[in-house]
Amino acid sequence: MSSSSSSFLFPQTQSTVLPDPSTYFSSNLLSSPLPTNSFFQNYVIPNGSQPEYIHPYLIQTSNSSLSASYPFLLFTTALLYQAFVPDLTISSTQTLSTPQNRVISSFSDLGITLDIPSSNLRFFLSRGSPFITASVTSSTSLSITTVHTILSLSPNNDKNTKYTLKLNNTQTWLIYASSPIYFNHDGASQVTSKPFSGIIRVAVLPDPNYATILDKFSSCYPLSGHATLQEPFRLVYQWKKEGSGDLLMLAHPLHVKLLSSKNNGQITVLSDFKYRSIDGDLVGVVGDSWVLETDSIPVKWYSNKGVEKDSYDEIVSALVKDVQKLNSSAIGTNSSYFYGKRVGRAARLALIAEEVSFSKVVPTIKDFLKEAIEPWLDGTFVGNGFLYENKWSGLVTKLGSTDSTADFGFGVYNDHHYHLGYFLYGIAVLAKIDPEWGQKYKPQVYSLVTDFMNLGPRYSRIYPRLRCFDLYMLHSWAAGVTEFEDGRNQESTSEAVNAYYSAALVGLAYGDSNLVATGSTLVALEILAAQTWWHVKVDDNLYEEEFAKDNRIVGILWANKRDSKLWWASAECRECRLGIQVLPLLPITETLFSDAAYVKELVEWTFPSLSSQSWKGMTYALQGIYDKQAALKNIRTLTGFDDGNSYSNLLWWIHSR
Repeated sequence: MSSSSSSFLFPQTQSTVLPDPSTYFSSNLLSSPLPTNSFFQNYVIPNGSQPEYIHPYLIQTSNSSLSASYPFLLFTTALLYQAFVPDLTISSTQTLSTPQNRVISSFSDLGITLDIPSSNLRFFLSRGSPFITASVTSSTSLSITTVHTILSLSPNNDKNTKYTLKLNNTQTWLIYASSPIYFNHDGASQVTSKPFSGIIRVAVLPDPNYATILDKFSSCYPLSGHATLQEPFRLVYQWKKEGSGDLLMLAHPLHVKLLSSKNNGQITVLSDFKYRSIDGDLVGVVGDSWVLETDSIPVKWYSNKGVEKDSYDEIVSALVKDVQKLNSSAIGTNSSYFYGKRVGRAARLALIAEEVSFSKVVPTIKDFLKEAIEPWLDGTFVGNGFLYENKWSGLVTKLGSTDSTADFGFGVYNDHHYHLGYFLYGIAVLAKIDPEWGQKYKPQVYSLVTDFMNLGPRYSRIYPRLRCFDLYMLHSWAAGVTEFEDGRNQESTSEAVNAYYSAALVGLAYGDSNLVATGSTLVALEILAAQTWWHVKVDDNLYEEEFAKDNRIVGILWANKRDSKLWWASAECRECRLGIQVLPLLPITETLFSDAAYVKELVEWTFPSLSSQSWKGMTYALQGIYDKQAALKNIRTLTGFDDGNSYSNLLWWIHSR
C-alpha cells in the first residue's frame, strides 16, 4: 500500500451518545484506540457492574473487590446460560479513605490487567487460566468472602503457601501464595489474612484428582497473551509469563481441534483435566506458545464448481430483469445496513453476469455501483454518511453519532463488520471491473476495511486492533459499547463471514496479498466457530440434550448464554433463524454449509414454519445442497426476495450445486 492510502480519515465528529472511556481505562491508554467489542467490555462502561466470562470463571469487579464464580450451566428448551454467583470475593480488609476507581491498566488478545488501587490489588486475568492471579502490591491484609458457608480452611504445608478452602455448595478452592501467608477463618463466610505482599492465586478444584496438577503449575502465571496471524491459516498464541515452571492453560473444543502438529512437543494436552463451560469442556494445555492451524479456504469471486452451461439461459433472463430494476436514485433507504445490502445485491449481479458470459449488463451495474457507493466515500450522501470519532477511535454514521439506536447501533459500535462488509463487497467488485475507480478511492476503501480489520502498525493510531474478531473464541462479536448481563453477543455468523470474505476480495482487487491472507484466515476461523457453536447437529453437538433437541441453530450467541430467539423475531420463527445465518448468499456460503447431513436436518426443522417469500429463498437455497431438483422447483415459485438477494442469485446458486 502506498503512503497516500495509509491513513485516510473520514470527517471528524463528536458523538453525543458514546460513553466516556476515561472512567475505567488507565490514563496512559486513553491516547490510543480502544477496544469496543471485547471480552472485557462490561468492565469499561461507566457505572457498569455486570460480570464477564473469562474462561472458566465469571468475574465481576467493583472499585474495591473482585468476585469470581465457577458457574453452573442452566438450561431450558429455549436457552442455555451460566448463572453468576459470587463464590469468592477478594478484597482487602482496609480500603483507602479516598476510594479510587478500578482501572484496566493493560489489555491483550488473551487477557487484561485489572488494578484495584483501593485494595492494593492488581489482577492478571487470563482467558483460559484455571487460576485467578493477583499481585498484592504492598503489605495488605486480604479478605476472602463467599455467599456460601465456609466448611473448612486448612493449610496444606508447613510453609503456609497453600490452603484448601471448602464451601457448603460442594466447591473446593485452592489458594496459593508466593510466600507464607497467615489466614484466619473469621465467621461463617469470611477468611482474612495478616498483612501480605506478593502473588496470590486461587483455583476451583472440579475434581480432587486435579490437585497434583494444579500444585505442579501453581507458580507460573501469565501476565498477558498475544495472538499472531503468522501466515495464512495459522494463528499463534504466545503468553508472557512470570514465576517458575511451565504454564498451564485451558483450551476450548475448537482450540483442541486446531492445535497443530507444528507444536512439536512445545505443548502437552491434558485431556483428562477438564473444566466445564458453556462452550464445551475446557481441557488443560501445558506450554506458553500454541500453534493453531485451519484447513485453507480459497477465497474466490465465482462459484467453486462453476455454473452448468444448459442453465445459462434461465439465469440470463433473470439477470436482464434484475438489472433493469437497478436505480441508484430509488434505493429508498439511508440506513447504512439496508443500503449496504442493496449495494451487495447489485454487485452479485455483476459477478453472476461474468460467470454466465453475459457481460453486456456489467456496464449498467458498474454505473449503479458507482452512483450508490461514491456519495458514502465522498461524504456527499444526503441523510447519512461515515464519520470518524476519536473518543474510542472509529467510524460512526452521521445518524448514529446522535442516536444510539440509529443504524442498529452502528454509532455505539454495533455490527460494524456487517454494515461495512456489504459496502466492501460492492467496492471489491467495482474495483475489480474498474481498476481506475479502485485506485481513486483506495484511501477511503482501506479506511473502511481497517475500521474492523486492523492488524498493522500503519493504522494503529486510528483504529483499534481487530474490532469485532475475538482471537480467543475465534469468532466475532457484533455488540459494541453497551453493558450486557451476558457479555458480548453475535446473531448472524454469515454476515460476519461476509465481512472478512469481502475484505479478502478487496485484497484480490488491489493485488494486496496480505489483506487476502488476513481476510481468508478470519473467514476460515469464523466458519469453524459457526459450525462449532451456532450449528446444532442432532448427534454431535456441545449442548445439553434438552436445548439440542429443540434447536438446530442458535439464534443469538452470547459470551455467557445461548438463545433461541433473535433480536427481531421469536424463537418460533425458524425461517428467520435459518435465514439470518445464511444471508448473503455467496460462493463462500458453500464452505459455511459444507456438512450436507446437517443442512438437511436444519432445513427439515425449518420447513414447517415457512411463510415469508424472502425467507423461503434462504431455506430453499440450503435445500439445494442435498436436493437440487426440489429446491429449483421451489425457487421458481417465489414472488419476493430478501433485499440483499435476487432471483438471479438464487438461480446462480442452485445451478452451481
